[in-house]
Amino acid sequence: MQVNSTENANQVHLKKVLSPLMLWGLGVGYVISGMYFGWNLGLKEGGTLGLAIATAVIIVLYTCFSFSYAELACAIPKAGGVFDYANKAFGDHVGFIAGMAQMIEFIFAPPAIAFGIGAYFNLFFPDIPILWISLAAYLIFTGLNMYGVKAAATFELLITIIAVAEILIFAGVTLPHFQWANMQHNAWPNGWFGVVAALPFAIWFFLGIEGLANVAEEAKNPQKDIQRGFGSALLTLVILCVLVFVAAIGVGGWEAIVFKNGLSGETSDSPLPLAMGQIVLSNSLLFHLLLTVGLFGLVASFHGLILAAGRSTYEFGFKGFAPQFLGKLHVKFRTPANALLFNMGIGVLALLTNKTADIITISVMGALTLYFIAMLSLFRLRKNEPLLPRPFSVPLYPWTPFLALVISGGAFILIAYNNLNLFFIYAGIILICFLLFKLFVPKKPVL
Repeated sequence: MQVNSTENANQVHLKKVLSPLMLWGLGVGYVISGMYFGWNLGLKEGGTLGLAIATAVIIVLYTCFSFSYAELACAIPKAGGVFDYANKAFGDHVGFIAGMAQMIEFIFAPPAIAFGIGAYFNLFFPDIPILWISLAAYLIFTGLNMYGVKAAATFELLITIIAVAEILIFAGVTLPHFQWANMQHNAWPNGWFGVVAALPFAIWFFLGIEGLANVAEEAKNPQKDIQRGFGSALLTLVILCVLVFVAAIGVGGWEAIVFKNGLSGETSDSPLPLAMGQIVLSNSLLFHLLLTVGLFGLVASFHGLILAAGRSTYEFGFKGFAPQFLGKLHVKFRTPANALLFNMGIGVLALLTNKTADIITISVMGALTLYFIAMLSLFRLRKNEPLLPRPFSVPLYPWTPFLALVISGGAFILIAYNNLNLFFIYAGIILICFLLFKLFVPKKPVL
């Protein structure tokens, strides 16, 4: 089967410029905003103990998934991530669903983070509407990603290092004021139902680390660097997750970092400043330092996920599963500019809904679908293509991917049942796009 010249012209010019340190920066950067906001909404559902149980289960999921996904990324270092893995394992239809789930995760996560950026920035400039700040962030960081992947990844590394340092400073300031009674207060408000309801927000702690696979083609040595990136990034994130959880809740109880007035009412997208505000005055240097550097954490994930989403949408269009213009690179910068602009358009529409928790939940549904299909693809490729080069093999196979498969499938069912309206929106997006794909792309794409 002949591959068209457009494919060759586009594919070979994705530049291999990412070092192992840059990959660590991307892996942590994709996720680190989950430490700064969003996770606290799970406390409203499950309390301290409910969210803690949900988070422990999710840490097991991400540990098993990351090592399993690293095998796929090293064996098939393509910009499409799970889209390419599922295509190779199961063919067009499953590949399409996997690719759509990945796009939904990566496209819906940035607008949720943009709300967080707006909320943090609004604490400095309350007269500027949060929506305006969020829209400005989209324009600025979409433009940076259009400029070039090396510049984008270098910027990502710098702000990720700053964001990690700020979490360590936050923990250093708050942990001396930790009281165990604050962890125990109203810790189990909704029982096991609260654990289920808290799952999307526990996943938000780690959502996006799989984006490393989407830049595998641009790594200098994909087969070695990707596994190092996944492992070092995951270890960093688990440590940060535990620090933030304990330090933020321990200073004043979970209600103090969920509700703006500390008791009930409107929820907050800035839990760390609320925790810090119980220790230092709002006009103190430390408080302003947290706000300033906290923005770096949100920007790191926002910017990194825009990068990963661009590669995902680009690969979808490049392989003929979406309009061809999405699969074209910018003539000068060799970046997926059309895909980035398309993703920004959808993100802005999501922003206009002003529903952070709903956007997070839809993004999480996409992620869990991705994880489930990826693990099935791993099993299928191990069986059908045993000679496929695997520079890295997942340890404790088949139990590691099997555990990730069971947890991701179970979590999806529970979250969908608990959010039926959002599930129908999510499923409707995939169904409509699949029908359009079958209608307008009737022939099997060239792979």
